[in-house]
Amino acid sequence: MSDGHGSTPDTPPGWASNQPPPYGDAQGTPWAAPGSGPGGPSPSQPPPQYGQQHGQQQPPSSPPPPYQQHPGQQPYQGQPYPPGQPHPGQGYPPPPYGYQQPPPALRPGIIPLRPLGVGDVIDGAIKLIRSNPKAVLGLSAIAAALGAIPVAIGQALTFGRIGDAFRNNDPTALQATGQTDFLADYGGSLISYAVQFVAVTLLSGVLTRILGRAVFGGKITTGEAWRLTRGRVPTLFGLVAIEAGILLLPLAAVVGLLYAAAVSGIDLGMFVLVMVLVMILYMVYAAFITTRLVLAAPAAVLEKTGVMASLSRSWRLTQGSFWRLFGILLLTSILAGLVGLVISVPFSFAAAFVGILVSGGTGVQILLAILLAIGGTVGAMITYPFQAGVYGLLYADRRMRAEAFDLVLQTAAIEQQRQGWVHASADDLWSSSATPGQPGQGAPWPGR
Repeated sequence: MSDGHGSTPDTPPGWASNQPPPYGDAQGTPWAAPGSGPGGPSPSQPPPQYGQQHGQQQPPSSPPPPYQQHPGQQPYQGQPYPPGQPHPGQGYPPPPYGYQQPPPALRPGIIPLRPLGVGDVIDGAIKLIRSNPKAVLGLSAIAAALGAIPVAIGQALTFGRIGDAFRNNDPTALQATGQTDFLADYGGSLISYAVQFVAVTLLSGVLTRILGRAVFGGKITTGEAWRLTRGRVPTLFGLVAIEAGILLLPLAAVVGLLYAAAVSGIDLGMFVLVMVLVMILYMVYAAFITTRLVLAAPAAVLEKTGVMASLSRSWRLTQGSFWRLFGILLLTSILAGLVGLVISVPFSFAAAFVGILVSGGTGVQILLAILLAIGGTVGAMITYPFQAGVYGLLYADRRMRAEAFDLVLQTAAIEQQRQGWVHASADDLWSSSATPGQPGQGAPWPGR
C-alpha cells in the first residue's frame, strides 16, 4: 500500500521512491549486489549520496562507506571500490589503473640489453672470460707470455746479482754491476713494451670480436675470431701509433723543457717545483686523451671504420660522459693492478728466495726466469681480457645511451631466441649503418 508519499511496500520508511536524486530510486549504489530486488538500485547507475537530512537513517541493506569502517570489520566483497579511494585497512593507495611493473631487461648473453651501470660493466667483463674461456684465456696466455718473458729474463739477472752480493757480503759489487748492466735491468722492459705493442693490440681486436658475439649469448672459436679480425689489424696498429704519437710528443717536449731548465743552472728547489707542475699537467692531458679515445679500437673492429673515422667516432661517443668513463677506467686499472699483483707476488717472492739463497749459475738463472715468467703470464692472462672487456662494454653502453642502440640489440636478440641460435650475421648489427634512419646514425636519444 502507498502511504501517500510515493513509498512502496519494499521501500523503507522515509525512503521515498519518487523523491529527486540523490534520495530517489532513480540512482543506484555500487554497494548493492546485482539483482537485489525490483525496488533495489541498479548496479549500472551512479551511487547515491547518503545524507543525514531530517534525522534520516541509512538503509539497513547498505553497508557503511569506507571512511566509516569499524575496526576489525571485513571489507565489503561486492563491487570493487571506486577508483581513487584507498582500500580499507591499507595505509597507501593502490597503483593507478592499468599500472604494470616494467619487465626485466632482456639478457641473452653477458650483459642486460639496456644502458649499463658500473656493476654491469665489471660483471660483463668477468662473464666474457667465463663464457668462452678456451678462446679468451688461450689468446691472452699467448700475448701475456710474449710480454712477460723479456721482463722475466731481466728480473732474473737482477735477482742473481742481488744474491751474489748478499752471499759475498759485498754491497759495492752490487752498485758497480748496477751501473754497468743497464741493458739487463731495463732492456727486458723495453723489449716487453715493444712486444706488448703488437700482441696486446691484436689481442684487443680479437677479444672485441668475441665480445660482440657474447652480448647475444653466442660463442666463437679462436680461428673464426681471428678470421673476422685480421682485416682490421692495419687499422688497429694505425690507432695505436696515432695515440702513442699524441701522448709521446708532448712528453718529449716536457723532457726537453726539464733538461733545458737543469742545464741552465736553475735553483734545485725551483727545478723540482717546475718538474712536479709540468708532470701533473701532462698526467691530466694524458688522462683526458686516453679517456676520449678509449672507444676507438672497439669501433674500428665492430663498425669496421678507418683510423680517423674510429678516432672521431670515439670522440663523439664519449662527449658529455668524460667523468663517468674516466672513473670506470680508473677503477678498472686499479682492479687489474691488484689482481695482477696478487697473482705475481708469490712467484716474485719465490724467485727472490731462490736467487738469494741458492748459489748463482745458469740453471738458477733459468729457474728464476721461469718463475717470474709464470707469475707475469698468469697475471696478465686474466687482466688483459678483463680490460679489453671493459673497453668493449663501455662502447656498447655509450651507443645504448646516446643512440638507443639497445632497441636494435633487443630486436635482434628476440629474433635469435625465436630461431634458437645466434647467427654470425649478428656481427653486422654493430655497424652504424645497420639501421638507416634510426638513432644509430649518431643523433642523441633523449632521456639516456
